[in-house]
Amino acid sequence: MDKKHFFHVQKRTLLAIAGCVWLLAGINVTRLGILSYQCMKTIQWYHPLLSTVIFILFGFMFFKMSLKHTKRIQNYPESTRPFWHFFDIKAYCIMAFMMGGGIWLRSSGLVPNTFIAVFYTGLGLALALAGIMFWIMFAKNFNTKKEKANI
Repeated sequence: MDKKHFFHVQKRTLLAIAGCVWLLAGINVTRLGILSYQCMKTIQWYHPLLSTVIFILFGFMFFKMSLKHTKRIQNYPESTRPFWHFFDIKAYCIMAFMMGGGIWLRSSGLVPNTFIAVFYTGLGLALALAGIMFWIMFAKNFNTKKEKANI
């Protein structure tokens, strides 16, 4: 293997990498939301409902995003790409902004623990669902015979 292709993986593998990244991020964010729920003195009936609304809103957004990235990966002309190409520059910027904003928001104390519990639980579950979507795309929507023929 030459140095140019040392970090290259099959295009299909990019979907698995994206699935791992989004699933791990989702699990971690959900964990933070659940920990915040556990710190609440009282949980009102509408808190889980609001988490569900946030999950649905972000779930639709991340679903569309997973389809967009799958199509982008499938349309790469080469059969292999560097492993970091599971995202494009815009997606990396969004992820950095979301992570930085989330860390700052939690540490700033500007929002109550209830907000963190409700928002992070819904957001985290939507992120995890996006990870699962990438794994579904990895398993179903790639013609592996065609890809192997290009090697």
